[in-house]
Amino acid sequence: MLAAVAHDVDAVRKHFPALEEGAAHFDGPGGSQVPDVVGEAVASALVSAIANRGSVTKAERRAEEVVAGARKAAADLVGGAPGGIVFGRSTTQLTYDFSRALAKNWGPGDEVVVTRLDHDANIRPWVQAAEARGATVRWADFDPATGELPVDAIAGLLTDRTRLVAVTAASNLLGTRPDLPAITAKAHEAGALCYVDGVHLTPHTPVDVAALGADFFGCSPYKFLGPHLGLVAASPALLETLHPDKLAPSTDAVPERFELGTLPYELLAGTTAAIDFLAGLAPGEGTRRARLLDSMRALEEYEDSMLRLLDDGLAEIPRVTRYGSPTRRRTPTVLFSVEGVPSADVYRGLAAREVNAPAGSFYAIECSRHLGLGDTGAVRAGIAPYTNENDVHRLLEGVRHA
Repeated sequence: MLAAVAHDVDAVRKHFPALEEGAAHFDGPGGSQVPDVVGEAVASALVSAIANRGSVTKAERRAEEVVAGARKAAADLVGGAPGGIVFGRSTTQLTYDFSRALAKNWGPGDEVVVTRLDHDANIRPWVQAAEARGATVRWADFDPATGELPVDAIAGLLTDRTRLVAVTAASNLLGTRPDLPAITAKAHEAGALCYVDGVHLTPHTPVDVAALGADFFGCSPYKFLGPHLGLVAASPALLETLHPDKLAPSTDAVPERFELGTLPYELLAGTTAAIDFLAGLAPGEGTRRARLLDSMRALEEYEDSMLRLLDDGLAEIPRVTRYGSPTRRRTPTVLFSVEGVPSADVYRGLAAREVNAPAGSFYAIECSRHLGLGDTGAVRAGIAPYTNENDVHRLLEGVRHA
């Protein structure tokens, strides 16, 4: 029997209309399903009287309140400051924006460190920005046998010319969670900034950007039950030192100087609703930040129990190969293949059983290649707040018949 935890998955599932179709969703790493309250918040903002942000009309004030509310909610989620939350179309877009802003101060002789464990969105923007400025890119490799990224893999590359270290908080392909506090401490000792991809970590565990040592922390609301957009958290003081390209009449205030054009108010309203929903996953009182910490701890315990069930079940199925180490700490993500069956066929076979577990490299192309899986990758199954034991058993049964 699985250990009892505070996370009430049956109560949670009632808030997800998408589950009424009957599919078991293991595709959360690519984008989670959305609870009813998020859809309602998006719709309400869309049909409310709203205008460009301001303080004169009610419509202007409503827009201002939506933006301020979303900044505060996001700050509560990651342990940051509302004035340091930057919103954008996606985390990929924001990383490109920040890479160009930071690279303005780079030149020949400067160095940037990237890792092969990362999603390409935290690799290619830095590689291309470095190339444009004549800076050098240094690559940190992970252990393909375990999926682990040792601290020394990055520390050994650092010099007094290192300007930035780009590293993931959790691999979107393997779930591997590097020792971020140790990595960022080494980077800071060398005088480098740390840009952390927190997209795959944030949906599964309490986040504290200061404790992680992240100078910049990116994540995506649509991975944690919200709508499609991205955000980056940084200290307002650090943002003040950067001067991105922008339109002449647009404000130079932080964080607005990094946000191009009008923000999607309805998506920001949905983001606040998603964070409020997460804060209510476990019973509790106090500030939203305190409730988020309690809820995310309970969620992490529950998802780990589902992960153990999945790991143990896959281990009993002949011809299944799991990538990465099932005994190391990771997000509830499993990458696997079935001997003699192309992963794309496993994916289609599961889909025929209404089990959604896609196959691919999922933009972690360097990671997939380093694992020996080429560009095609393998099957990825991710646990989400609405995943239950029946879902896991359905997935295992589908793999047995692959």
